This record gives sequence, structure tokens and C-alpha cells, in this order.
Amino acid sequence: MGFSLFFWLLIPIGFYHFLWEQGWSLTWLYAFIASLYLVAALVLTLEAVCMILWWRFPRLRPERGLLQALLSKKKSIRPRGSMAGQMLLDGPTPKCSVIVVAYLPNEQEIILETLTQILQRLIRPEGGLELILAYNTPHFLPVEAELWDLAAQYPELRLLHVQGSHSKAENLNAALAVVTGEMTCIFDADHWPTGDALARAWAWLRGGNYDVVQGRNIIRNHRKNWLTRWIAVEFDCLYGVSHPARSLLVDTALFGGSNGYWRTGVLQGLEFCDRMLTEDIDATLRGLSHGVRIVHDPEIISYELAPVDLKAFWSQRQRWTQGWLEVALKYQFKLLFWQGLDLGQKACWVIMLLYSSFFHAIAIQIFALTVHHWIWPRDVPQWFLIYNFAVMGLSLLCNHLQATIANGRSIWHREGWFYTLISPFFFVVKILIVIVALDSTYRGQRRWVVTPRHALKAKAKPPTASLSKSR
Repeated sequence: MGFSLFFWLLIPIGFYHFLWEQGWSLTWLYAFIASLYLVAALVLTLEAVCMILWWRFPRLRPERGLLQALLSKKKSIRPRGSMAGQMLLDGPTPKCSVIVVAYLPNEQEIILETLTQILQRLIRPEGGLELILAYNTPHFLPVEAELWDLAAQYPELRLLHVQGSHSKAENLNAALAVVTGEMTCIFDADHWPTGDALARAWAWLRGGNYDVVQGRNIIRNHRKNWLTRWIAVEFDCLYGVSHPARSLLVDTALFGGSNGYWRTGVLQGLEFCDRMLTEDIDATLRGLSHGVRIVHDPEIISYELAPVDLKAFWSQRQRWTQGWLEVALKYQFKLLFWQGLDLGQKACWVIMLLYSSFFHAIAIQIFALTVHHWIWPRDVPQWFLIYNFAVMGLSLLCNHLQATIANGRSIWHREGWFYTLISPFFFVVKILIVIVALDSTYRGQRRWVVTPRHALKAKAKPPTASLSKSR
């Protein structure tokens, strides 16, 4: 980590000074990097506007692929045939297979409660339900006896101990070999889906237009501490605004590893790669390369747990960041030639992969340039510095806009301002995480550190997720 920070923070200053001494102007670097902040702010604003229209005007919801429709010069965008609530009445739901994946030494405190929540809350499909717990454990645990007692009470529960497994991907592949439902749903061990999740997901898959539906994940332990509080609003912005807005704009989405609903045959054909740190994003890209269509529906909700301390947060985000980098290096240029994606979708995925892998590492260079300017202040015009800080301030305001829209809060709501004011700290943390992830990838170091899971001491009512409701 020390080498990484030295390379990305100190060496660039020396490099910029070398260019400066050679007569190069650094103005163009300021303009380029600061403009990245501006582009990010504009994207956040566009996403926010899309979701305002989506939530506030449900009867006028456009079909997916808004930008495609505009670019193809269609005269109008036809509204969807029915609202999400009415889609449930269109036909029966076939048999569904629900897979819960767990590493029991880590999730032994929460797994019984998760399975009980799913068994008691999920509305049974007309075609039937099977719930498979695909787990691995290095040794026998007392909770396994309790799991067998639960399976005796609920015939639809099947316990699948995956011998020799060392990853979530291996557990999933073992479960995929035995599922019998027409739709397969995947949940992590801390997820509590809402009762109508299966019916809402099948409403998207039934017509054959889509193969995968990704729902919205909401943090249920948001009152634990300041970290979980911030992560809760971050997830509101991601799953309540950014992901569904991309789905609405260019008709593409990603499978986020949990609260995802697949056509079983499609998923069995893909399986999951246990060599990737983010097997979910890898499966997404491989699916897209084979013409799989994915949609995001923010009204399919599952409640999950956030990391409760910075150490767990760091480990989780470093794995995510390094996993996204692996996927970006593997698919960034290949996807430009995939027949199943149109120009708008390719552009969306190129931007997503570049942003997730390299934005923070590039964005930090603005600080290196600023330090250089403070030491040698004769090169960069003053108005460029003003432009730089103005754009970063605009980015913060756009983050606040997303936080405001995600759950229909007032612009003065304290959660939105808390998120906005704390975000610069997490921006720096994310920069450090990206630097370490880049260095680990360069060195060939790959570590999977599981996120600690602990049961909530007080069982609070799960937060709501709609513009018409508030937490």
C-alpha cells in the first residue's frame, strides 16, 4: 500500500514538474481531469431526471431504451403497456428456484433468520417454490443441525453442502446443477426479499424480452452507525437512481450478485467463473456477449446488511474494485464488437468499466497538479483552479440531488446533507482503495476477504423504498 500511494501521489508531481521544465503547459491536464468531474456531474443529473419522471409519472413511464428511441428519430416513445402493479395480474408465475449462498462460519448468526424470512414472506408461485441453501464450511457447525430442523418443517427447503468449495461461484454452480424451476433467483445470506419479488420479476421475463431482472438492494441496518448510514444512502443512489436510470436510458443493466432473477436455462448455460473476484459482473458481461438481455426494476426490493466498520468496508470495496478491474481488462475492447449490443449500450458499458476501474485513480491527479501549482505557481491560470473547485462542488451537489430523489426526501432532509458532507471523505477512501487494487492487480495478488455478518441486536422494521414513502 505504501508503494502504491508513493507512486500515485508523489511520482506524478515529479513527472508534472519535469513536463513543466521542458516547456509543456499543464493547462490541458487541468482541463481534462476537471472535465471528468463535470461529465460525472452531468451523468448524475441525467440519471436523477430520468428517475424523477419514472417515480412521479408512473402512467407515462416510457419503454426501455429512451436514448435509442430518440437517436433513431422516432416520433414518440410508446408508454409501457401496464404499470408494475398491474403486471402481476397478467398470468401465473411458474415454479421458481431460490438459491441462497452462504459461507457458514461467517453467516452462521444470520442464516436461519434469512431462510425463515424467505420461507414466510415470499408469496408462493402457482408453479411451486424450491429454496436451496448452497453453502460451504470447513467443519461441522451447530447451526447445521438447526438448519436440518428447519428443512423438516418446510419441504421446499433443500440443504446443499458443497464439499470442497472455496468460493461463492462454486456454491452457485453446484446449486444450478440441481435447480428445477423455470426462473432462478439468487440471494446472498443477508438478503430479505419482499413478498411480491418473484411475481414482479416474472412479469419482466414472461414475455421473452428479457432474460435477467436485477432488483433494488436496500440497507436494513442503516441505523447501526455513521458508516452504515452513509452506505444506506449510497445504495439508495446506486440501486434507486443510477442503475434503473441506465436501464431506462439505454435498455441495459447488470446483475449485482444478489436479488437477481434469471431464466434458469440461460443461467445454467453461463454458470459462474470461480477465478473472478466479481463473478456476478463477469457473468453479466459474458451474458451480454451472448445476447442476454438484462433489465433493472427498482420496485423489486431486497433488504441487506452493510459492513459495520471501516476495515470490513475496505476489504469489501477493494475486492469489488479489483474485480471490476479484472472484468474491464478482460472485456473492455471485446464488447465493442458484440452484435447483441447497440451503440448506446456499448457506450454505456465502456463508460461504466472505465469509471469503475480508472476514474478515481485519474481523478486524484487533480490534487497532484494542485500541489505542483502551489509549489510552482506560474504555469496554470487562476481561473482553471476556480473551474476545478467549482466542478468538484457541482459534483457534490449532484450527489445530493440523487440522495434527495432516491426516496423522495426533501432537499433539506438531513440524510441527504449527511451523505453530501461525508462523501468527500469516502471519495478519498475510494481513491486509496483503487490505488491499492491497481497495485494488487499489477502484482498478481488476489485475496477474497469475506465481509463479516452479524445478526442485528434489535429487529427493526425494514425501511421503505418509494418516493411516496419515507424511512
